[in-house]
Amino acid sequence: MSKFRARPPAVPTILLDDAVVRVTRWDFEPGADTGHHVHGLGYVVVPMTDCDFLIEEETGERRVHSKAGAVYRREAGVAHNVVNGGDSPMSFIEIEYK
Repeated sequence: MSKFRARPPAVPTILLDDAVVRVTRWDFEPGADTGHHVHGLGYVVVPMTDCDFLIEEETGERRVHSKAGAVYRREAGVAHNVVNGGDSPMSFIEIEYK
């Protein structure tokens, strides 16, 4: 795989990582992405800004708009690439439960 990326990377900042949870703040400039990944843990997302997600999955892509503070959760095993599909910076907190 090439070490070159077409998109800028999203910036993760670990806020807490202990025996119970891992809390990460994700910051995205417009067009930034996480890179494709599979979640090994269930998780909760707390948007800190309005987020215009472009979600790239094996079955295709979809767009999701989440308002700041609109919490949602997913089970372990989710496989996707998360992209800032909007024209403004966005950020969210991801809480993975161990």
